Amino acid sequence: QVQLVESGGGSVQAGGSLRLSCAASGYTYSSRCLGWFRRAPGKERAGVASIHTGSGRTSYADSVNGRFTISQDNAKNTVYLQMNSLKPEDTAMYYCAIYYGLCSGGRWAQVRNYNYWGQGTQVTVSS
Repeated sequence: QVQLVESGGGSVQAGGSLRLSCAASGYTYSSRCLGWFRRAPGKERAGVASIHTGSGRTSYADSVNGRFTISQDNAKNTVYLQMNSLKPEDTAMYYCAIYYGLCSGGRWAQVRNYNYWGQGTQVTVSS
C-alpha cells in the first residue's frame, strides 16, 4: 500500500526556515513525480515544487523560486522541502503527493495528476 508521510511543519517568524520531509513507502520509488502542494485558508491547493525521483529534475512555483529547495535521499525514499526566507503568505497546510510519470510540461502542478497524497503538515509564519 502506497504511503506518504509528511513531517517537519511548525510555527516560525518571518524570515525563518523550516525543512519538510515526505517519507514514501509501498511502491517502487523510481520514475515518479513527487510534488509538494499547499493549501492556505480559503484558497485552493497549489503546487509548490516537484522532483522526479528518477532524474532528480526539479520545478518550482514562481512564488517560492529562490527561497525553497526540493531534494531527495533515494536511500531513504524521502523527499525534502527546505524553506528559507519564509513569509506570512507561506502559511498553509503542506502536502506531498506522487504519481507515476514525468513531472515535465507543467503536469507536476496539476492536482488531478496525483494518485496518492499524504496527510499534510501545517506551516505557520508570523510577521
